[in-house]
Amino acid sequence: MMKLLSVKAVPSVSWSSEHPLNFRPRLKTLLILCSGLIVFGIGEASLIAAGAGVSPWTVFAQGIGIVTGLSIGWATFVVSVGVLLLWIPLKQTPGLGTLLNAIIISAAIELSLPYLPQPSMYGLKIVQSAIGVLLVGMGSGLYLIAHLGAGPRDGLMTGLQRVTNFPIAWVRTALEITAVLFGWLLGGTLGLGTLMFAFGIGPAVSIGLYLVHHWSNTDGIIDVVEP
Repeated sequence: MMKLLSVKAVPSVSWSSEHPLNFRPRLKTLLILCSGLIVFGIGEASLIAAGAGVSPWTVFAQGIGIVTGLSIGWATFVVSVGVLLLWIPLKQTPGLGTLLNAIIISAAIELSLPYLPQPSMYGLKIVQSAIGVLLVGMGSGLYLIAHLGAGPRDGLMTGLQRVTNFPIAWVRTALEITAVLFGWLLGGTLGLGTLMFAFGIGPAVSIGLYLVHHWSNTDGIIDVVEP
């Protein structure tokens, strides 16, 4: 279990792109990237449909909206731009995956949400929220290992990991807790599902990266776990 939570960088495997700024990747790499983003989007939609609380960054956007008067959509956009600006000092490189992140995840949420269960029993809400967190983690593992560029939050996560050398699970958990804390202080609303995401997504992403690397059965690993 410790190996699953000790991932310290996004691994490279046989189908990984050599550089994020690759707009003609191999078909296999592109298909795995898109598959990961679809799984990610379904996981986000599962959390929304569960109705036990939105994600920490949505809570943060809610708080920004309350303070500034912006709608939740515009507040989310402002938060995303702010996170992308933090990429500059971290020397993060965007790529095709950064663009497809916004398009495919949004489409996956929109298309899957009407078909996902919306449980009325609170226990089932929590179970579905947990499944959503795990799906986001697995989707993250698939699309990040493609090495075609990360989404805003994942790019901030990998950039901070590189600077601090802390395990990805720690870095992502710290980011999510910070986002939900500031969002709550600004007036955003949260639920148990929000806290589950905040404390669970870091380990879920770490597990996703570890399993995808393991299943890829390659030795092309880069500082994935501590010896």
